[in-house]
Amino acid sequence: MGNEGRTEVERLRAADSDREKVAEQLKAALDEGRLSLQEYDDRVREAYASKTYQELLVLLTDLPKPGLSAAEVAAKRQAQARREARKLPTALLVLWTIWAALTVVNLVVFGLLAATVETELYPWPVWMIVPGAALAAVTVGVQAIRHQQRR
Repeated sequence: MGNEGRTEVERLRAADSDREKVAEQLKAALDEGRLSLQEYDDRVREAYASKTYQELLVLLTDLPKPGLSAAEVAAKRQAQARREARKLPTALLVLWTIWAALTVVNLVVFGLLAATVETELYPWPVWMIVPGAALAAVTVGVQAIRHQQRR
């Protein structure tokens, strides 16, 4: 529904207050030196002639929000890219969740048995380290491959 909902909104008719907001953003872009006077005049004329939100949004697509420098825009994009790169793929998140749940269950059962049984118990939960180490190796490998692909 992400793009469908957006295109439906873009087809809605714009109000005078919407046109004025776009004109204010264009004025801020002119003041910051992002638009020439001729570009500003053309865009403001188009803004006041616009009937839909889509026609208004087109006038702003190549402009950052007022007050942001090019360096700030680039820094925000880089930060977003780094956040996306650190995110684990969904499949790995599911596998880590399953491993953690199984490890907790094993530890709880072992703890309950150790507390109630008088004999020495074999510490079987230690074997959960093996799939955990394998999963860690796969995670590191996937992240390294994703890092190389971004370069």
